[in-house]
Amino acid sequence: MRIVSSIMPPDFIQNEVQEQFPGVNFQFFKGFEAAKEAFYEAEVFITYGEDLNEKDIEKASQLKWIMVMSAGLDQMPLTICEEKEILVTNARGVHKIPMAEFTLSCMLQHVKQVNALRNNEQKYFWNRKLPMGELCGKTLLIVGAGAIGGEIARLGKAFRMNTIGINRSGGKVDYVDELYKIDDLTVALPKADFIVSVLPSTKETKHLLKLADFEQMKRSAVFINIGRGDLVEEEVLLQVFEQKLIAHAYLDVFNQEPLSEGSPFWKMDEVTVTPHLSSITKEYLPRSFDIFKHNLHIYMNNKDGYQNVIDYKRGY
Repeated sequence: MRIVSSIMPPDFIQNEVQEQFPGVNFQFFKGFEAAKEAFYEAEVFITYGEDLNEKDIEKASQLKWIMVMSAGLDQMPLTICEEKEILVTNARGVHKIPMAEFTLSCMLQHVKQVNALRNNEQKYFWNRKLPMGELCGKTLLIVGAGAIGGEIARLGKAFRMNTIGINRSGGKVDYVDELYKIDDLTVALPKADFIVSVLPSTKETKHLLKLADFEQMKRSAVFINIGRGDLVEEEVLLQVFEQKLIAHAYLDVFNQEPLSEGSPFWKMDEVTVTPHLSSITKEYLPRSFDIFKHNLHIYMNNKDGYQNVIDYKRGY
């Protein structure tokens, strides 16, 4: 069996997989261009999901399984994968710890006035009248309550927050007090002090949030987007702050990345810009390869029990 990777993991990960699967021919490359010729002969391909196109997949006559080492599949050509009956799995779930911690850091920064404290420190200004807040008793709305959202809710409950979730099914999620379907978003929005989106980019979620949705929010609300930048048009966000509809936004994702130097978001006091790093951690690849190794055992033994099989129609 030939397994080709366009990801070059650390040596200890390469050694682990080769020791656990001694009969497998692993080839690790840095980037798709280096891996391309080997890819055409591969049975299994490991990728971040941003380097494949339909023509290359069409040429890969032996390809049976693609392991995408990320949760997002925005750039994966799933149509050709479905036509060729190629198994596609991803690394859904590996983001939940860093992204949940990132979300809590944003909320704590807000209620504990971190930006104002930093500014005062730089000015040598001792001001004990800054209005300090708490997360305790606040309501947290998670739009896209799945693995990541559930971990955000769990940490929120540790701070005694009320938790509301939105997902497709309205099905139960641990640590979420109230759960709504996506069609009931406008019912949940007015209740929330913090609105966190972890939604993927799909046809259903693109530009899901409109100006009218922000008009439903509390004027003191905080919007945190760690999902995908096309959830809301940037022109809409600019209108939101022109009209002072919410208090603050923490934006880790944008429709066009990297965010241009001329973007007004950089200079807005009501917006905190971060460069799409909420999921980044040194534990990322070890956790991703743990999922891969589990699935490879299943694949080699022709059993049931794959983790994170992608639904071609839904795109996740």
